[in-house]
Amino acid sequence: MTKTSNLKEKWDFLVAKLTEDFSEGDELNLDGILYLIGVQELGQGHRAFKKDEKMNLMHIAICKLLESYGYYEFDFFDDDGWPHYKSLTELPNLKAGEQTVLMKEAIVSYFEALAYFED
Repeated sequence: MTKTSNLKEKWDFLVAKLTEDFSEGDELNLDGILYLIGVQELGQGHRAFKKDEKMNLMHIAICKLLESYGYYEFDFFDDDGWPHYKSLTELPNLKAGEQTVLMKEAIVSYFEALAYFED
């Protein structure tokens, strides 16, 4: 990928690439991308997850993404191999749009660290 300088360009590219790689036609949204990150961080491969497990996967993703911002820290893996994080500091009170921007920035950084943009 050519170097893009703004979040919107990076986000749009990432959504298109993830949709192509992991979706069966429908464009992935923020929740879908969080789910993918959760599955990746769980490290057990894709399988059928129960509804509560899907919510836990999204929580894992959020913790992992916000770890680099100093909000969470990895704590341990439980007996089933699920990662657990501890809260280090309270999240700031952000408006919905600000929360979305924070999550998109964190997601883009996550995939940049994996060199996903370079494929």
